[in-house]
Amino acid sequence: MKKILFFAGSNSSKSINHKLVNFASSQFAGQTVEVIKLVDYELPMFSEDIEREKGYSVDLKMLYNKIKEADALVISVNEHNGMISAYFKNVLDWLSRLDRNFLEDKKIMLMSTSRGKRGAASALEYTKNVLPRFGATVIESFSIPFYSENFSEETNSISNEVLLLGFTDVIQNFVHQIEQ
Repeated sequence: MKKILFFAGSNSSKSINHKLVNFASSQFAGQTVEVIKLVDYELPMFSEDIEREKGYSVDLKMLYNKIKEADALVISVNEHNGMISAYFKNVLDWLSRLDRNFLEDKKIMLMSTSRGKRGAASALEYTKNVLPRFGATVIESFSIPFYSENFSEETNSISNEVLLLGFTDVIQNFVHQIEQ
């Protein structure tokens, strides 16, 4: 049994990516899962001046420790204007300054969703390419377009049968990979 940490890269109180994270965490039977919200870890906008003058905050170290304690991560990235949100980029900036290889030996499943037809595919692709710089191995990724049409908040699940089958397949492969 592996410990898997789940979070969305969003700071929105109505984050559809966090809703996707909650659903995904319920699909990992037989694993130890923990869902966190990044907004619970207060991080100022990254600045070398703040880093030099104040060092690394307790919240940053707590988030770093959560990541280090996990065997694997499931992250759902949101998209702002075709890019990851400034909020999530800031989190990555702080973590990478504390430890350049903060994701070393971490296997990761990436997800994304949006209300549009691309399902935050640009942010997903960017994240898939950048996380290995910090030591991560991205095992799987999955995107859900047209969130409102393909995800039921009433049942907290993917409502499109084809997408649900694909998502289930991705999870099964991810679990197989992390158990090796």
